[in-house]
Amino acid sequence: MPNQVEEFNAYRLKMNDKILADNNKVIKRIFNLDTNAFKEGHLDVKTKELLGLVASTVLRCDDCVKYHLETCFKEGISKEEVMETLSIATLIGGTIVIPHLRKAYEFWEELELIKNEE
Repeated sequence: MPNQVEEFNAYRLKMNDKILADNNKVIKRIFNLDTNAFKEGHLDVKTKELLGLVASTVLRCDDCVKYHLETCFKEGISKEEVMETLSIATLIGGTIVIPHLRKAYEFWEELELIKNEE
């Protein structure tokens, strides 16, 4: 049975492939801009991903939160760093962000579980 990380990634890949197959120039450019914005630059990837996590949490985009959490995990960012980042997002976003904090915490636990099973 697939876990929520596998389900999220499979759905994201499937839908991104469909969307990009329509060959819409504006959408392709937005996807490209997003990819390039999070590459190493004056800010390192870790900092950019943590910024993305805060913005996504404040904007209450669970898909974006999952994406940034997984990238943070792959970048070796610690749970403590992620939780401190999410605490800032919750402070900035207010109590309406708490349900998204719960989902983020659960998703991070799933990432840790997958790693421990490998």
